[in-house]
Amino acid sequence: MSKFYDVTRSLTNRTVVYPGDIPVQLKKLSDIENGDLANSTEVLMSSHAGTHVDAPSHLYKGGKTLDQLSLDILIGPVKVIELPGNGPITGEHLSRYDLPGVKRLLVKTPNSQLLKKERFIDSYAHFTSSAAEYLVECGCQLVGIDYLSVDPPGESLPVHEILLSAGVIIVEGVDLSKVPAGEYELICLPLKIAGGDGAPARVILREF
Repeated sequence: MSKFYDVTRSLTNRTVVYPGDIPVQLKKLSDIENGDLANSTEVLMSSHAGTHVDAPSHLYKGGKTLDQLSLDILIGPVKVIELPGNGPITGEHLSRYDLPGVKRLLVKTPNSQLLKKERFIDSYAHFTSSAAEYLVECGCQLVGIDYLSVDPPGESLPVHEILLSAGVIIVEGVDLSKVPAGEYELICLPLKIAGGDGAPARVILREF
């Protein structure tokens, strides 16, 4: 029997969000405990809340939107590698792994523990431009990390720019705390928002 890892963070009113994004707000519209016919909830959040996918249209006019992303990329074999430390991840760091030809990559760092905190921590592990360029050279088509951005904190997005301009799908906020490094099948299904620049996703790993 296959073993599954659900690497999706649950969305709650306490979900940590990237600075500048609106907080996740879940509000009961009706409640059977109050005599209503059914339970119903109002959901207000950014399209980049929690575990989510960034489409190329996040930064580029004419880039593929969420509903245009290929399932052939969102579903399939994925490699999970683990890097220690909270510092910047460079192309040199990634070159120590066998990544050429890897189509999908998830990077596990100590960030997975930071996701459990209810406030944003700016000392998270992130990619550098050299790492992004190396991943594009390797032929990577999907890359994910275990915090809310592949870029360092700040107002510029050089890593997003390199990856998304090359058509690489970005997955952020995956919880890899219980996932050993290795090979898995990825099932990554973001909400199908027409013309969307990004959306929360249910992300599952299955052991081969």
